[in-house]
Amino acid sequence: MTAEKLTDVRMFVAAPLSVGASVTCTPEQANYLVNVMRLAAGAEILVFNGRDGEWRARLAEVGKRRCSLECLALVRPQRAGPDVHYVFAPLKHARLDYMVQKATELGVAHLQPVLTRRTVATRVNLERMQANAIEAAEQCGVLRVPTVGEPLKLEALLANWDAGRRLIFGDEAAEVASPLAALAGMASGPLAVLIGPEGGFDPAERTLLLEKSYATAISLGPRVMRADTAAVAALALVNAALGDWR
Repeated sequence: MTAEKLTDVRMFVAAPLSVGASVTCTPEQANYLVNVMRLAAGAEILVFNGRDGEWRARLAEVGKRRCSLECLALVRPQRAGPDVHYVFAPLKHARLDYMVQKATELGVAHLQPVLTRRTVATRVNLERMQANAIEAAEQCGVLRVPTVGEPLKLEALLANWDAGRRLIFGDEAAEVASPLAALAGMASGPLAVLIGPEGGFDPAERTLLLEKSYATAISLGPRVMRADTAAVAALALVNAALGDWR
């Protein structure tokens, strides 16, 4: 392999990856590689599928509307990452895109939209969310792409919650002012981070959350944050205190 052959293109694919495996690109991927990036047969890119690690692959067949790849060698083995779910009240358009991208970069395993009484954006484009997660993973070297769940009402989500997964939720009125103090001493294991809508949780929803033995309220400091900012702050805190930043 010459240095010129390996490009800086990194692409998510759905197919299984192994030495010699053939991957058929989607029409959109073929258009990007051939018409946008102007890659020719023999050019090499990096591919990953969220399961089999990251691979060096060669463009084996190239046409105006088609392209196939041949897997050559494993570059990075797959790593599981932290078992953290991100549960959130949906936001509108660009701010939801931003939040999904940052949650992916911060290593979450699952994205779960939740509808609360004060949620404004109740219609969620799951395909767009998945596409944003994939794009963030491609651009930032992330090997795992989070799964995306169907929107659920908060009450329904909690009614079927796995009590073995600790739920940490942002609460401006949390009894402990320091979020690090609230997280200190918490046992490691499956986690979820919940951020509510811009107007906060309804009092009845907050009471419901506080009644759950698996739920822990944390403050996010003395300033009021927008929901997408709160998402980044909360996930960073959890990664630092309980996740894979330690």
